[in-house]
Amino acid sequence: MGQEFIGVLTIIILSVIFILSSAIRILREYERGVIFRLGRLIPTKGPGLIFLIPIVDRMVRVSLRVVALEVPPQDVITRDNVSIKVSAVIYFRVIEASRAIVEVENYLFATSQLAQTTLRSMLGKSELDELLSEREKINRLLQETIDTHTAPWGIKVSLVEVKNVDLPAEMQRAIARQAEAERERRAKVIHAEGEFQASQRLADASKIISSSPYALQLRFLQTLTEVAAEKNSTTIFPIPIDLFKPFFDLMEKVKGEK
Repeated sequence: MGQEFIGVLTIIILSVIFILSSAIRILREYERGVIFRLGRLIPTKGPGLIFLIPIVDRMVRVSLRVVALEVPPQDVITRDNVSIKVSAVIYFRVIEASRAIVEVENYLFATSQLAQTTLRSMLGKSELDELLSEREKINRLLQETIDTHTAPWGIKVSLVEVKNVDLPAEMQRAIARQAEAERERRAKVIHAEGEFQASQRLADASKIISSSPYALQLRFLQTLTEVAAEKNSTTIFPIPIDLFKPFFDLMEKVKGEK
C-alpha cells in the first residue's frame, strides 16, 4: 500500500513538473512570443516571464534583432549585354512578429529569395558603367524595392549593399585599356593647356619688349650673360651694329643738349 502511494505521488509530481515546464516561458529582451490558442492568434507577448495554457497554447519565438543575410552570387546580364556575377548582403529586422509568422511561411527563406530575384532584375536594367560608378544609387533602389515587398510581412529592410562584381577576364582587360587611354587623354589635354598658357605669356612679353627698343637690347644682353655662365663651351654671337644704335642715338642726344 505504501509503495503504491509513493508511485502515485511520483506520477503526480512529474505531471506537475511537466505542466509547469510547458506553461512557463522566458523571453529575452529582443524576443517576442507569437501565441496561437487553439489555432487562433492572440496578442503577442514578451519580453520577460509569460504563462501558457498547456496543450491549448502554442508559442513561436521571433527575434527582433537585425539579420545580415548574404545573397549568393547571381548571374546577371546588364543592359549593354555584359555577363557578370554579383553578390550582395541585405540587412533587415522583424518589426511585427505576428505578421512575420502569419503572413509568410518562412520569412528568412522568402526574404532571401526575394533579394536574389530583385538583384537580378534591377541590375539587368543597368549598364555596366552605371553599376561600377553609381553603386550607392543602385543600393538605394534595391533597398527600396525589397522593403516595399517585405512590408506586408512585418519586415523592415534597412540596407542593401552590393559586395562583389565579378567581370570576365576580357572585360577587365578592356576596362584597363580604357582607363589607360583616359589617363593619356587627360595628360595630353593638360600639356596642351600648359603650352597654350605659355604661348599667351610669351605673346604678352613680346608685346612689352617690342614697345621699347631698350628693353629688347637689355634682354639680349641678359641672354649673353646667361650663356657666358657656362664655362665649358664657347659661343660666338654675330652682333649687328643696329643693336647698339639706340645707345648711339642716346649719346648724341646727350651731347646735343650740352
